[in-house]
Amino acid sequence: MSQHYDIIIAGGGPAGLTAAIYARRAGRSVLLLEKEGFGGQIATAPKVENFPGFSAIPGAELADRMYTQAEALGASIELEEVLSIQPGPVITVTTDYGVHTCTALILATGMKRRTLGLSGEERLSGVSYCAVCDGAFYAGRDVAVVGGGSAALQDALFLADTCRTVTVIHRRAQFRGDPVLADALRTRDNVELVMDTVVTGLLESGGTLTGVRLQSAAGETRELAVDGLFEAVGQLPQCKPAESLLSLDENGFLPVGEDCRTPVPGVFAAGDCRAKEVRQLTTACADGAVAALAACRYCGT
Repeated sequence: MSQHYDIIIAGGGPAGLTAAIYARRAGRSVLLLEKEGFGGQIATAPKVENFPGFSAIPGAELADRMYTQAEALGASIELEEVLSIQPGPVITVTTDYGVHTCTALILATGMKRRTLGLSGEERLSGVSYCAVCDGAFYAGRDVAVVGGGSAALQDALFLADTCRTVTVIHRRAQFRGDPVLADALRTRDNVELVMDTVVTGLLESGGTLTGVRLQSAAGETRELAVDGLFEAVGQLPQCKPAESLLSLDENGFLPVGEDCRTPVPGVFAAGDCRAKEVRQLTTACADGAVAALAACRYCGT
């Protein structure tokens, strides 16, 4: 029979690893389950410069430090995918390797970025998914932003403050984002809006992005030289294991407040899988701490 844990954490990103650290420091038995790779999206970041305590650190190194700390504190950590969850006084978690039980469960399943599906997208230096994280690397340089929602417009405004030029590329004739943001972009001299246009290819030299290939709705093609491409075409929350427990919001996220408590007794949600305004490394860690402390209180003495 498998061991019963005080707390099981589904997800090995910053939120899940932080939750494991806090729960173990509180003396709780912890099992952390991750289906792919530890560290979440931050593990693929070439450099992290907005995490307190480090002026700059590779994302993979930061993820490894979090993992090592959780493991050293005694958390059991396994590469297993959560397939189903059965709530109750004893929560049952079924994975692709077996069945585990716990008193409290923290969902920290994160999300995956939606990509354009282009060759070289995951490999090339110069392709980014976070303007706040990577924008400083492109100060005084030419960049492009792909997307038409508020996130893309906010990214473009942020980049316009430091980049030489910002080209916003959107596949439709109108932006879907906040009109106030679109109006603000139109006032920027260094911003160009390219509508009814899609990115069909990435140009490179020696593994570094040098430009993008564009095609308009009319079928016209051209190449645009840029040093950086920021993709803001949406995120895909990884909330499938929770679908039988909770109603997801219209975007597929868990509608859970800042206290990280779900309506299901003993079940908590933390990190990017939670519906919220700001998704950053620091907010994921904060969620992990809040959820872990709440789960510890739920477990009682």
